[in-house]
Amino acid sequence: MAVVNAQEISNWREIYRSRLTSADEAVKAVKSGDRVYLTGNASVPQQLLSALVRQAPRLKDVEIFQPLTICPPDYVSPEMEGHLRVNTFFISHTNRLAVNEGRADFTPVFLSEQPLLFKNGHLQLDVAFVHVSPPDEQGFCSLGAEAGLAITSAECARIVIAQVNRQMPRTFGDTSMHVSRIQHLVEVDLPLEGRAMGDEADQETTERIAAHIAELIPDGATMQLGIGTIPDAVLKHLHSKKDLGVHSELISDGVIDLVERGVITNARKTLHPGKIVCGFLLGTERLYRWTHENPLLELHRSEYVNDPFVIAQNDRMVAINSAIEVDLTGQVCADSIGSRLYSAVGGQLDFIYGASRSKEGVPIITMPSTSTLRDGTMVSKIVPMLKPGAGVVTSRNHVRYVVTEYGVASLYGKSIRQRTQELIKVAHPRFREEIAAQARELKYL
Repeated sequence: MAVVNAQEISNWREIYRSRLTSADEAVKAVKSGDRVYLTGNASVPQQLLSALVRQAPRLKDVEIFQPLTICPPDYVSPEMEGHLRVNTFFISHTNRLAVNEGRADFTPVFLSEQPLLFKNGHLQLDVAFVHVSPPDEQGFCSLGAEAGLAITSAECARIVIAQVNRQMPRTFGDTSMHVSRIQHLVEVDLPLEGRAMGDEADQETTERIAAHIAELIPDGATMQLGIGTIPDAVLKHLHSKKDLGVHSELISDGVIDLVERGVITNARKTLHPGKIVCGFLLGTERLYRWTHENPLLELHRSEYVNDPFVIAQNDRMVAINSAIEVDLTGQVCADSIGSRLYSAVGGQLDFIYGASRSKEGVPIITMPSTSTLRDGTMVSKIVPMLKPGAGVVTSRNHVRYVVTEYGVASLYGKSIRQRTQELIKVAHPRFREEIAAQARELKYL
């Protein structure tokens, strides 16, 4: 982080007033051909982004790098072609159509390495859009809900434009940015984007999966929880556990209940004992209120939080990540449906590998045993071979546990024949005979 001198601290109010402006004026700093970083997740600075869309007809070939974003998709609409072009590290509903139609780009990279692309000079940044809290008494703003990816990226940009939001929580850890390091400041008073986990899946299936996963989590474990219904549901099955901890790329609302019940204490963590450590927040207003100036929580850079060799320093590290499909050798596809790009590696392999290297670690891949196509056809997510063009996010060499609603397949140290037998046991009963027959054709059985 850039060093702030005493004069900048003492004069911060004057600096702040001199750089205060409107969103439309601030985004005029973006020039044709610039490369812009857009902070993501719940912290997308929507007022700045909307202003950039209004400015777009006067711009050419502006490239927007971003992680997962939760916001309206107008900046990736067909009308933006030739003006704004998104290059995303994580495909979401906002940009999935644009990516697959060739109107936006996708750059595959581990979450732990995204900020390093800028820091190490592989990609040069001209402008960074960030979303921060109001400054404290010394002029330091907090990046609040999304520090992990934003802090390094902002430090690497020539120009930083900040949306200063009264409703942004002030979080501890490596989240501070002094107003002297921000060239344009735009004040707002708006709620953060919210996302409630647990509403989009079959509840019975989810609960059965969560119960199986909970049995794998020992007392004193440190947990990583990916995005989605299943990781959040797991938390509801842990009320009888003792002294759990959290080291995760993100946390959501479910963590609060376990803290209040005394289940998450972080007391037995071997790294950052007593602290919940994460890179960003993604949940509802309840989560953002709870994290505001909460000393139990620290946000750190993603190149630290997601570093597998940092993760491995947590004994009994439990990593829970989802999949689109798993083949009988243990290859995990989690970023595409065949050749159709769907999401990204995110932090999956960072944490699966980190948990694998942890003392008594438990790396888990989880998914329902089936999915339903648009025409109503049910298909197995455990397959003899991945679909043509499918991306392997987690290799067969990294996988240890695969969990569906039908149980736990333990793959570590198992041959292909043994893996096939384990995975068939947790496949949907309707497909087991068919999968076994195909496995015999492949000489797996």
